[in-house]
Amino acid sequence: MAQPFYKRILLKLSGEALAGDQGFGINPTVIQEIARDISSAYETGTEIAIVIGGGNIFRGIAASASGMDRASSDYMGMLATCINALALQDALEKVGVFTRVLSAIEMAEIAEPYIRRRAIRHLEKKRVAIFAAGTGNPYFTTDTAAALRAMEIGADVIMKATKVDGVYDKDPMKHQDAVKFDTLSYIDVLNRRLDVMDSTAISLCMDNHLPILCFNMKTPGNIAKVVTGAKIGTIIK
Repeated sequence: MAQPFYKRILLKLSGEALAGDQGFGINPTVIQEIARDISSAYETGTEIAIVIGGGNIFRGIAASASGMDRASSDYMGMLATCINALALQDALEKVGVFTRVLSAIEMAEIAEPYIRRRAIRHLEKKRVAIFAAGTGNPYFTTDTAAALRAMEIGADVIMKATKVDGVYDKDPMKHQDAVKFDTLSYIDVLNRRLDVMDSTAISLCMDNHLPILCFNMKTPGNIAKVVTGAKIGTIIK
């Protein structure tokens, strides 16, 4: 078994990743594949925390653009992340990975409240910690929640799972001449307005020297590869 390059990681998954090609909801086949990939990384011995989005169910910022109160719509989006967290927990435990869901919004019957020291203790006991409900505050994205939680638990890196194999100067799905970057600085990402994470999350990582690794999660085995130090994707540092 390959040795982990990182002792502790935070994996950022979008809600859309769970939907697969259907575009909304939770695709059972896709979530099972994601669980198997996370299990392979877990078996290397690295400590894994996960922040998951809710865009496959409800996007607060999209609803507010349609006239809904922003705070109310963001809280609804947080609840969507809790649904995804429970679905991912179920899929992971079916492949033998011990997990705990910790929510920034208290809901005692389904998840533990997020407490920093408790989260770290779960990781030390080799449980995968799934952080739900973002930061618990409206106006903050799950990207920002990922940056915040990664710093709180002392993660070595944020691993941003995407649909493409890194960060490009423009959308590679639309432009055949798009150029992929192997390494970027935080300032480059902000100045170029590259679609990696929102500016608040990038700034938090920059201020606290937390690297961000963007990679393609649709390739089976990639999570385990990046955990063991394979040169995949784009590193922002």
